Parts: sequence; structure tokens; C-alpha cells
Amino acid sequence: MQRAVFLFLAGAAVLAAPMAAQAKHSPSRHVSAKHGAAPVVVELFTAQGCASCGKANAFVAGLADRPGVIALTWSVDYWDYLGWKDTFAQPDFADRQRAFDHHFGLRDVYTPQVIVDGAAQASGARPDAVEALIRQAKRPPGHQPSLRFYHGGERVAVGAGSAVYGSAEVWLVRYDPRSQEVEVKDGDNRGHTVTVRNVVRQTARLGVWRGKPAQFVLPEGDETLHTLILLQAPKGGRILAVLQGKP
Repeated sequence: MQRAVFLFLAGAAVLAAPMAAQAKHSPSRHVSAKHGAAPVVVELFTAQGCASCGKANAFVAGLADRPGVIALTWSVDYWDYLGWKDTFAQPDFADRQRAFDHHFGLRDVYTPQVIVDGAAQASGARPDAVEALIRQAKRPPGHQPSLRFYHGGERVAVGAGSAVYGSAEVWLVRYDPRSQEVEVKDGDNRGHTVTVRNVVRQTARLGVWRGKPAQFVLPEGDETLHTLILLQAPKGGRILAVLQGKP
């Protein structure tokens, strides 16, 4: 059921001079994405009501401390009918997983599932397969567009580059970096404690990037959460560039 896809992104990676100048005069505590090796984004789709997700939760939690890896935990709601409503799940999170699986040609969503850089997927119950995808993703990438927070972290600028399929989507992801434990009181995991880390709490599609320098306004959010910007090929495609920071 696995289907690994790895594409290189080719294109220029520079911010236009006016935008760079504006960012220079609007300092923030964020760090801009640099050219070369970029962090590998590992996304786990899981649920508190999923009886087979414990091993995957622990594995991805361990990845959270690994240099060069950004681990995200997305809680989905389609197992809620088993008797326990996931306390972190949002409908948009399952929609993100469906977009990925449609892109991969999978018939149905499932948990635990891990997506690596939007380019490949594997069962979260198979850490060896996920590790292989992470190693593959760490091969030297092509040039990526520059991303930068500015104006006190209220906006993000995307520089010039080659847009995939004519455009790419700019996504905001905010997640809680803490390790969290949830006592499940009903359903398949009744009586068990589910432990998760880097739980996504907010996501928003900021707009479309078409290869030219562009600016996007970030919605307000909880300052205790970490902020991540993903430049991603449309409809669940490959992640092209990443910017992480904390307001």
C-alpha cells in the first residue's frame, strides 16, 4: 500500500530586492529558510481512538528531537464513532490526509499513517519504512524559494522561484511542542493513556504562490504554539519549502 514518490524542485531561490529590504527593516525573532538541505517534514495522522497507533505516536515523538526533522502529529476524527471523541481532532486535519491519499492514489485513509515531505507515505506502525523515507528525503534538494517572516512575525514573504504546476499553496501550521498525555475513557483504547507530541492545533491556507515574490498575512494564534509555514504543491502535493519559528 506504500507508494514512494520523490521529486526534486528546480528553480531560483531569491527574494526580490524590495521585499528583502522591507524584511530587513522589520526585524522579527523568526529565522528565514536557507538554501541547501531543508528540514524533512514528517506528518503522522493518528487518533486517540486508534488501538494500533501507540507505537507510531511514540516513534514520531522521538523524531521531534532529531536535528533536521520537523515532526507533526495530526489527530483525525473519523474514529470518533468507536466511542471516544479525539480531544485534538479537527475536520480540516482529516481533509489534509485525504488530499495526500488522493494524490498517492490510495482508496481510503487510515491510521497510523506517516507522510514524509508530502512526497511519500508509509504505515506509522513500520518505523523502518518511515526511516527509509526520511533518509531518501535528506538527499541534497534543488534550490527552493526563500521564505521569511517579517513585520514582527505578522506576515510571511515568499521569494521568486519555479512554481510547480503553475502554482503552489502556502500553509500555516501551528503546533504544541509539548508531550501530552490523554486518558481515554471509552472506545477501543478505554483505560489506556495516549501520549502524543507536536500536536497540530491550528492550520490555515494562506493563499497561492505563482513563482513571483508574494506576501501573506498570518492569522492570530496562541503564542505558546510553534509556527510553521509550508510551501506545498497543490492538492496534497510535495512540500517545496519550509519555514519554522516561534512568535
